[in-house]
Amino acid sequence: MTSPLSKSDVIIVGAGIVGAAVARAYLARFPTHRVVMLEKEAQCAAHQTGRNSGVIHAGVYYAPGSLKARYCREGLERTLAYCKAHDLPYEQCGKIIVATSPQEEARLETLFTNCEQNDLSPTRLTGQQIRDMEPAITGTAGVFVSHTGITDYAAITRHLLHECAQYSGFTLRYDTHVDGIDEQGDAVRCHVSQGGKKHVLSAENLICCAGLMADTLIRQQGLPCDFRILPFRGEYFRLSSRFDGITERLIYPVPDPAMPFLGVHLTKMIGGYTTVGPNAVLASGREAYNGFALSPSEWWRSISFPGLYPLLWRFRGAVVNELKTSLSQAAYARQVQKYCPDVTMNDFSPYRSGIRAQAVRQDGTLMHDFHFVRSERVMHVGNAPSPAATSAMPIADAILAAMF
Repeated sequence: MTSPLSKSDVIIVGAGIVGAAVARAYLARFPTHRVVMLEKEAQCAAHQTGRNSGVIHAGVYYAPGSLKARYCREGLERTLAYCKAHDLPYEQCGKIIVATSPQEEARLETLFTNCEQNDLSPTRLTGQQIRDMEPAITGTAGVFVSHTGITDYAAITRHLLHECAQYSGFTLRYDTHVDGIDEQGDAVRCHVSQGGKKHVLSAENLICCAGLMADTLIRQQGLPCDFRILPFRGEYFRLSSRFDGITERLIYPVPDPAMPFLGVHLTKMIGGYTTVGPNAVLASGREAYNGFALSPSEWWRSISFPGLYPLLWRFRGAVVNELKTSLSQAAYARQVQKYCPDVTMNDFSPYRSGIRAQAVRQDGTLMHDFHFVRSERVMHVGNAPSPAATSAMPIADAILAAMF
């Protein structure tokens, strides 16, 4: 039995950092409005927001003029400013992208040009200059980007929601699952489940920031959706305490430009420790953080998607390499040893994994840029992979500008 609840001005689905940024921006603009936020988990930032590497990206890899490049560059400054204003943890430590072969040196030049076009003032480094800056790191050439930083995105999300809670019209409902979306002429109705009971929530507008569930909600509403979110698990390790503070900066390899992933990198973390990761392997489900977890329905959802097979075939070499690093810690360690020879598999200890929501079209084409799907009263954030956490505030502003 369903019971109707009172109508609000807007419903926001998803209490990750993008949803929290949308709620804060909306309430700052409409402080007397009623806002209901729905989160299917028992806490905020439970998925991509709370399981990433904590990097404040600068826009090194994104095509100039793309939404990713624009929102990331603005989001970098706004994220840093927000952390400073509210005494949240951050460090603008910079990053070095390290080449270890002639092929990578050629790719490095492309990244250098990209940095210049994205207003990042990069610095070229020789192998010796890398060694001077970071004695534990070995490479033949590098690019230093001073803008990059680190933070705790879950802490930022909690603070954004704390600000929202100061408005009397804001309500956050945890453990609430969206079962259906029905857009009518005068309102949007969300059919939800909470505590074993079903309800209908009504609002003037609906904004879905559902991450890994984005395409599911688009299809629930009956909107055209020519892509599917495929889950790629990124496996991380924490290095032993002897590597705490081993670098002053983030250390990244030169990525394969054909892939959306950046390779296994060395990341100093808020808290003083160091992690390595992630690799990228197709997960058995959208929340399959444990590599051995298997949900038949989730697995079928991926393997029944026609776009999966041309995608895997196109990147078959990378697929094999990523599987090797997933199955063998020794192979994983070799990725790190290319630029940090002292690291061995014996230095690895378990660390949380993350799952990247990657939108893929029916023909197997990766969707690289942010993507939005909307109707008259509803906005879906359809594709928002990294650097969505860095870009959350500009994304929120773009959504409000488009809808209101």
